[in-house]
Amino acid sequence: MAASFACLLKTFGRKAVWKGLTNSRYTGKPIFGINRWRSIQAASQVVLNVPETKLTSLENGLRVASEDSGLTTCTVGLWIDAGSRYENEKNNGTAHFLEHMAFKGTKKRSQLDLELEIENMGAHLNAYTSREQTVYYAKAFSKDLPRAVEILADIIQNSTLGEAEIERERGVILREMQEVETNLQEVVFDYLHATAYQSTALGRTILGPTENIKSINRNDLVEYITTHYKGPRIVLAAAGGVSHSELIDLAKYHFGNLPSTYKGDAPALPLCRFTGSEIRVRDDKMPLAHIAISIEAVGWSHPDTIPLMVANTLIGNWDRSFGGGVNLSSKLAQMACQGNLCHSFQSFNTCYTDTGLWGLYMVCEPNTIEDMMHFTQREWMRLCTSVTESEVVRAKNLLKTNMLLQLDGSTPICEDIGRQMLCYGRRIPLPELEARIEAINSKTIREVCSKYIYDKCPAIAAVGPIEQLPDYNRIRSGMYWLRT
Repeated sequence: MAASFACLLKTFGRKAVWKGLTNSRYTGKPIFGINRWRSIQAASQVVLNVPETKLTSLENGLRVASEDSGLTTCTVGLWIDAGSRYENEKNNGTAHFLEHMAFKGTKKRSQLDLELEIENMGAHLNAYTSREQTVYYAKAFSKDLPRAVEILADIIQNSTLGEAEIERERGVILREMQEVETNLQEVVFDYLHATAYQSTALGRTILGPTENIKSINRNDLVEYITTHYKGPRIVLAAAGGVSHSELIDLAKYHFGNLPSTYKGDAPALPLCRFTGSEIRVRDDKMPLAHIAISIEAVGWSHPDTIPLMVANTLIGNWDRSFGGGVNLSSKLAQMACQGNLCHSFQSFNTCYTDTGLWGLYMVCEPNTIEDMMHFTQREWMRLCTSVTESEVVRAKNLLKTNMLLQLDGSTPICEDIGRQMLCYGRRIPLPELEARIEAINSKTIREVCSKYIYDKCPAIAAVGPIEQLPDYNRIRSGMYWLRT
């Protein structure tokens, strides 16, 4: 397989970077004879599977997945089915804290030794935490794959988690929280999750509250590792110049002793219900209003995911630096450009295991908020009732193009492999994905959008000079059309 759509679903994660550290068949007549016919069949099948994504499971349940593209560089990483969703109110922030501690020294390497080794390899070590996943990965020369895997194994199995390092990193995370508070898009989406999934695990932030960061200790970190870092919940993924057989041998040697069972019951995925509601933080000193509106969508593996992705592409995104005017593909972008409705907007489709958020994020001047909200909802209703076939065809082509463009290089491909293995248990072949996209038409979009958007209660988060934002009941009334 060569691509996936998982990378297009916007995931709001926190990243801590230490740099340095169907078978297709020939349908024509067999005018060249039966041998030629068979060779064409064989060739087409080979083309569909080059480069192939290979998968092997170890005895302890850890999965090894790789794609060998013959490059001189590679990306290899660990995708772990554990994020902030598996935390509770008391330990919220532990997964992200643990990610920060990964590069602070192990039983065999001090932090200085680790940094020097990575620098001398010319490699990069990276990690990030999202609401459902924690990821550690390295980019290096293909010849250094064994060392990269050994370092990854060392940092997740043998981190010292020293008290001095914990205290130092506590200050780093608190400063990171202050930086996040200046990123209004991050703030709005945290508020959106807080109101949409109120009183549930997805409603909490990834970094956690300040009081938790100040109180998290070594026992909390060790408990999180022993509870969640199990073989069946980990994928070792690699892309670039990698040999799958070599990767299997490395995985057996370095990860073969990872536990595969739990002392008690395995942690269940916390149930998170969606609530139509709103959070408003009015600040008239701010120059622009930042607003997100969303309905509940579906999880990764739900069959309606792809139609919602096409609908998301139909809405699109826009800011004032774009040209195009009336020639823009997005109807909402045309209206925003001609009517000076906003500074920018961005549609989003955030997927989790069993739920999701589908909506729009906008940045507006105070006096255009009401009009922008009106035209946004009007466009949503048009998707439910009168979207045209030509629009859907164009959106499908754009979606497929974006899929391929976002898989340029070993790192995004490796991320795609790891994410899909956790979400689907396999990597969806490109021909299968293209066929599923092509099967969508305007009728499908109207049916799916009516199912999830029409007459549904939205979740809204707004920050800034939002006096002109209509009240919730009025926005709710814009989620359907009355016709006589």
